[in-house]
Amino acid sequence: MDINTKGELKCHRCPVCDGFGCPGEMPGLGGVFESKNFQLNCAAWSKLRMDAEQKGQLETLKQIEVTPDKIRCGPVTGAVENIGFSHERDFYYPYLKNAAEAGYGLCVGDGCPDEKLHYGIDAVKALNQTGNSTTQKAPVKAAFFLKPYPTERLEERVEWVKPYAEYIGIDIDSYNIVTMRNLVNLEKKTAAQLNAFRAKFKVSFVIKGVFTDDDIELIRQVKPEVVYISNHGGRVETRIGSTADFLATHAPELKKYCTQIWVDGGIRTLLDVQTALYYGADKVIIARPFIRATFDEEKLQLV
Repeated sequence: MDINTKGELKCHRCPVCDGFGCPGEMPGLGGVFESKNFQLNCAAWSKLRMDAEQKGQLETLKQIEVTPDKIRCGPVTGAVENIGFSHERDFYYPYLKNAAEAGYGLCVGDGCPDEKLHYGIDAVKALNQTGNSTTQKAPVKAAFFLKPYPTERLEERVEWVKPYAEYIGIDIDSYNIVTMRNLVNLEKKTAAQLNAFRAKFKVSFVIKGVFTDDDIELIRQVKPEVVYISNHGGRVETRIGSTADFLATHAPELKKYCTQIWVDGGIRTLLDVQTALYYGADKVIIARPFIRATFDEEKLQLV
């Protein structure tokens, strides 16, 4: 696809993607609070490495093996308003194909209007039809993250994604996303609602958007297969802080209530991935660098 017909990327292509080049740019790739949490997310991984070094553990951290299965592309929608594509549908297949060819896991997001979720589903279907650069021994599936719609609409969405889903997650904090306001009816889910959802659909269940003490209490009650620590890359109005610090502080407790911990937010290098794994993550999720690489038709790689 000719980059000139694709649109104009809403990213300033800063040498270091750390939140200081796009403060508050929403729609766009910035974050809320003048991108404060975006910036904190990025900076905190270096701080955690300094902490490990002070404890004499930095070399142990650097010896952690990073295999592609430890990484997933982030669940991204809003290709026109947030990324800069001319057409929404043009983003999903190249983005997921790029991740699949790198050997990374796939995540698909939900959005408004419903076509955004359908474009993600269609992209997974297309990957199964065309294959990818690796030897494909099993169907390509993804982790689908659904917005916390009222029960009837949420259940409808599950039926759409279930044939293609490796995991199904609920984005528990996305009712706070600025760009979703006044577009859809989202609600804060209770533990009882999440348990009922999980019991009905019998899926490998992820709770995404874990970032507060209240969220930890929710995890205690629901005990999902996966806890996904996230503040949406600093794009959701929540408390001030970083996902890295939340991981380091709470991973030991969260491990009691789940099988895996996933984390996103400011992960840019292989060393950042190693840091996340050292502090308790089982998988890391990366979005902004992969968005830019896909738009520029570059292969996904971390250094």
